[in-house]
Amino acid sequence: QLTYIGDGRNNVANSLLVAGPMLGVDVTICTPKSLFPAQDYIDIAERRAKQDGGSIKITDNIDEGVKGADVIYTDVWVSMGEESEFESRIQLLKDYQVNRALFDKTGKDDTIFLHCLPAFHDTETVYGQKIKEEHGLTEMEVTDEIFRSPHSKVFDQAENRMHTIKAVMAATLG
Repeated sequence: QLTYIGDGRNNVANSLLVAGPMLGVDVTICTPKSLFPAQDYIDIAERRAKQDGGSIKITDNIDEGVKGADVIYTDVWVSMGEESEFESRIQLLKDYQVNRALFDKTGKDDTIFLHCLPAFHDTETVYGQKIKEEHGLTEMEVTDEIFRSPHSKVFDQAENRMHTIKAVMAATLG
């Protein structure tokens, strides 16, 4: 079971929602109701799940959304072009932060954490400092504890993405 937690309308959530069921993956999108994926994406995912054996669930209930998750996946709370919504998005998603308490709700010890990066988990970057100065946060969508934990496979994920991109380029360029 893969649970995406955060902004359920962004490109990562939509891609997981549609592609996961095609691969037989049970995908849960856990997000506030106002950020549920567009119905078009849900319809496609439901068709794919029936055809290929995966399943989808859309919920705003964090306990229900993460229970039994093999993978917890998140992304930035504010996508490009939405910078003016920063403060309202923080208020909307603060309860959906990936942290130790949320991980404990999975009921599993071996749950994997994924993030497509960059992640705002500390203040060691210029942007992290800016978030702290403007919003008083030292961590946003994921805590540093989880980001740097053995659960985190974000750098393996990034490396695999690079090799996948190279393979696609090689296949399409001849």
